[in-house]
Amino acid sequence: MILLLDTSTPICRLTLIDGDWRYEHEWLAERQLAKGLLRYLQDQLRVSGKEFADITAIGVFKGPGSFTGLRIGLSVLNTMGDSLQLPIVGAEGRGWQDEVLRRLDRGENDKIVLPLYGSDARITKPRK
Repeated sequence: MILLLDTSTPICRLTLIDGDWRYEHEWLAERQLAKGLLRYLQDQLRVSGKEFADITAIGVFKGPGSFTGLRIGLSVLNTMGDSLQLPIVGAEGRGWQDEVLRRLDRGENDKIVLPLYGSDARITKPRK
């Protein structure tokens, strides 16, 4: 089963694909992404009758998008890919899911997906 995830906006978008079977779900994560992403993944796997052991590959939207959302999502999925020894690939743009599936089908593995923010991060200056 392939896990696809987009955390580039306040709405976290999950897709699970296993052959012809497809499961999609959206979660309005907003500021709960860091605290709730793993629980969300676990819950959605359970709802769909799957578990972490069923994941064979990971695809991720790498940007552009929210600095914090991309950082959190990619950190979690890069860690999962490494610890579960799964291939992980990232893609950008509207057709990112199709691109990820093509790359996985060709046997590609980024090992670590780096975010594409689309612009420099807005970092506030210290008040003092």
